[in-house]
Order: sequence, then structure tokens, then C-alpha cells
Amino acid sequence: QVRLVESGGGLVQPGGSLRLSCVASGDTFSAYVMGWFRQAPGKEREFVGRINWYGTGTSYADSVQGRFMISRDNFRNTVYLQMNDLKFEDTAVYFCAAKKAWTGGMTYDSWGQGTQVTVSS
Repeated sequence: QVRLVESGGGLVQPGGSLRLSCVASGDTFSAYVMGWFRQAPGKEREFVGRINWYGTGTSYADSVQGRFMISRDNFRNTVYLQMNDLKFEDTAVYFCAAKKAWTGGMTYDSWGQGTQVTVSS
């Protein structure tokens, strides 16, 4: 089972950008679909986006479509979440997750510990 560690969170002003990274270890990275999720205080965890095994296909939540972009580097065992034009409502803990199948839903095999993103002026 793959292990995941996120990094890159922090404090950013509205309209700013941030890039999150998630490094995988312990298994063949390219065997996994990678997802990004977030959870704001008092709210349920929600889907942000996902990327297929070789980075040739992505899917995004409507709330981030056109502002966020997911990419991956299978040589570095890393998936990225580029976040642009950040809004107050993007404030949340962001998690990466891994699973073998290209399916919807929030059932993933592995989860990272999360990294905090705070959008504030």
C-alpha cells in the first residue's frame, strides 16, 4: 500500500496561488489514480480533483474547475495541485489520496495526513 505525504500548504492572500505536493512511497506510483480532497472546518471532506495513472486525464469539482490543475511526475513519485485565483472558501486542509481504479467517489486505498491552506487578507 502506498504511503503519502503532502506539503506546500500555507497562508495566501485572495487571488494568490499555491502549489501543493504529495510524495508517494512504498509501492509503484504509476499504478495509482491520485486524488485531491479538502476539508474545511465544520464541513465534510469534499472532492477537489483526480488524475489518472499517467497524467493523461483529469477530473475536477465544479468549484475549482479552471482555477486548479493537477499534474503528476511518475519519476519523482509526486502529484501536484496547482491552485490559482484562490478564494476565501478554498481555506481547508488538503489531502491527497491514492487508489487503483479510475472511479468516482471517496473510497481510496491510501490517504495523506493533510496540509493546511488558509486564504486570508
